[in-house]
Amino acid sequence: MTVETPEGANSTPYADNSDAPQAPNERPSPLPAADVAAYWAERRRYLERVRKVPELRQRYWRAIGIYLLRRIMWSFGFFPIFLAFWLPLVMSSFNPVVMVTELLPLLHNFVDSNPEVQANTLSTLVIAWLSVGFFFLVFDFVLTPFKSPYQYEADVYMRSWEQLNLDQLPDKV
Repeated sequence: MTVETPEGANSTPYADNSDAPQAPNERPSPLPAADVAAYWAERRRYLERVRKVPELRQRYWRAIGIYLLRRIMWSFGFFPIFLAFWLPLVMSSFNPVVMVTELLPLLHNFVDSNPEVQANTLSTLVIAWLSVGFFFLVFDFVLTPFKSPYQYEADVYMRSWEQLNLDQLPDKV
C-alpha cells in the first residue's frame, strides 16, 4: 500500500521498512549513508596505512611485473603462433598432409625469390605478428584487469572489520 505525499514522494505505512513485506525480486532497502561512509572511510584509512609497508610495496611491483609479463607473453607469444598454425589447419580441413602440400610451394617461392621480396615478406609477417599481438593485448588488459595486492589486503581487513563491528553495521554492507 502506497500513499502519495504532498511533495510527490511515495511513503509506506511501515516506518522503518523492517516489517514491510518484500517480493522475491524486490531490491532490499538501501543502506544508511552513514554506515556505507564509515565502511569506505575505514577502507581508505587502511589503504593509506598499508601503502607504506615496504613488503607490500615490493609485492605490488612484483605483481605488476608478473601481470605485464604474462599479458605480453599471451598476447605476443601464444595467440599469434596459435593463429598462424590454426588458420592453415582449418583451411586444409584439419589434414596436416594437405596443409604441408599447400604451404610447401609458398616456402619454395620465398626461398627462390630475391632478397628484396624476402625482406618485404618478412616485414609483412612481423607487422602481422605485432598487430595480432597488440589486438589481443588490448583485449587481454580489458578482460583480465590487474588485481592489486593492496586491494586484496584491504578486502581481508574489511571482512575482519565487519566481523568486529557486526553489531554496529547492517546485514549487507
